[in-house]
Amino acid sequence: MLSVDVFSPEGLFGTPDRSLRVTSVYLLRTNRPPYSSILPERIFSFLSYPHLVLGDYNLHHPLADPSRSLSEREFTMSTRYFDAPFEVPFHLLNTPRVYTRFPFDTISRPFVLDLALANTALSPLVSSWDTPLPSTGSDHVPCVITLKPPTIVLPPPTPHCALLDLYAIGEALDAFTTLPCPARPTPNSLSRWFDISSTRLTSLLTSHAPSKRPCPRSKPCWSPHLLSVRREYHKFARISRLGPSPLNWSNVKSSRRTYFKAIASAKKTHWSDFLSSATPCSHWTARDLHLVARHRGSRTYQGPPTWPS
Repeated sequence: MLSVDVFSPEGLFGTPDRSLRVTSVYLLRTNRPPYSSILPERIFSFLSYPHLVLGDYNLHHPLADPSRSLSEREFTMSTRYFDAPFEVPFHLLNTPRVYTRFPFDTISRPFVLDLALANTALSPLVSSWDTPLPSTGSDHVPCVITLKPPTIVLPPPTPHCALLDLYAIGEALDAFTTLPCPARPTPNSLSRWFDISSTRLTSLLTSHAPSKRPCPRSKPCWSPHLLSVRREYHKFARISRLGPSPLNWSNVKSSRRTYFKAIASAKKTHWSDFLSSATPCSHWTARDLHLVARHRGSRTYQGPPTWPS
């Protein structure tokens, strides 16, 4: 078994994860317990960053090769190596029934011996697993694993109703009239009349409201004040790197302290405002945010949420 760690200071595959571990495994069968050269506990370990485990396992399992008939011993040996990764958890990348070994003799049938498994941090980045390349002269075919960052779909632009100037569109609202109601309304005609009137009024309001498109990485607690103190902190940091001195280092520490205090204050204020305006429908959202903050050990964690009366 061989593990290689790849580190990138700017992140891998467009994600904030800076490390990637690739583990190559080659299992040999033995005649003594545990009948394998490497135990599954050594192969599959919990890591918070992406981890890819691949290699020649010399095992047969119905999950990778459903059409194969297995003996009781083969099933017992392979089950340990398929149950252990799913508890960590890992995900099998192989496509079922796609063989990875074609023996040279005409007696043996093709096998699925080469496996690839990715943990939960890496599985969203896996685009495909395939065997499109020709044979290299070995009885094992090369497998191609394609990794790419997940596609980020930007939210569509929506009207910013908080910036809607009702006084500017007062004349348009005064002149707005609904269509006459049907003389003999039916459920379908009444529903159609309501939809048309609602659409006309909504179009009138959205045409006078500015549009907004929040960034996927935007934070609701961010404000222009945080932007200004952040710029000030980075300005002093650049000056200190160009000209190291006790005065410049003092300015860096002071601006950094101000920046982090402003972030903590903004998060605390946003959390308090969120709880004060929480509704029965948003209590579960507050509970999830509370659990995430406690799990990550956030500096701004203020204890369990206090529900409004």
